[in-house]
Amino acid sequence: MTAILGFISALALLIVAVFLGGSPDIFVNTQGLLIVVLGTMAVTTISFRAEDLKAIPKTIGQLLKSRNPDVGEAAEKMVILSERARKNGLLTLENDDDIYGRNIFLEKAMRLVIDGANGDEVEHIMEREAAAIESRALKMVDILRRAGEVAPAMGLIGTLVGLIQMLGSLNDPSTIGPNMAVALITTFYGAVLAHFVFLPLAARAERLSSEDALLHTIYIIGAVSIGDKENPRRLEDKVNAILPPAAQIRYFA
Repeated sequence: MTAILGFISALALLIVAVFLGGSPDIFVNTQGLLIVVLGTMAVTTISFRAEDLKAIPKTIGQLLKSRNPDVGEAAEKMVILSERARKNGLLTLENDDDIYGRNIFLEKAMRLVIDGANGDEVEHIMEREAAAIESRALKMVDILRRAGEVAPAMGLIGTLVGLIQMLGSLNDPSTIGPNMAVALITTFYGAVLAHFVFLPLAARAERLSSEDALLHTIYIIGAVSIGDKENPRRLEDKVNAILPPAAQIRYFA
């Protein structure tokens, strides 16, 4: 929600500035949009596989709507699961929607534990799973950053196109204005596309990936601890060792 509000606020400020400066029609140029928007899409496509690019619309929607994971809450959940398993047995953790919800990663880790996998097996399998998830997230960061680099470059190319057209038709004064408009507006489009859309989304995707990596580490530590039948107090100490001070838990305090 914060990301959506930020995007809307930035866009609103830009629109207000455009309207305060006069007619907004002068900021609409079809030739400039074709050069920057379609050009950015085309050049970015060259750098990545089609399979990677298909996920962009869905990923952008998720980035705007996703909330920051609560690592403290996740750590406390693992301690609660550990205590429940210690008192009532592992089978009490099976098929509990209140525990897992839509958390496929946690459910898979706990399924391994319930099925009898030891701590080393759980750690090995789930670390590979976490690495695959992080790799996919970082691929999206690369795509967004690449698009953020290409957009201003396409704006510059559009500027050069407009200037060349203007210089080539100096004998016709009626074409100077439109060609100059293309020269300037494409730089504007490129800057807006890069700094209002692609680069902020890339930074958000990278931060969420880092937070998800910490979340997965907490789940792995918890699952391994439960699988090895460790004391829940020891698990609390382990997760607190990797949590930032503000997120550390005091479940047994």
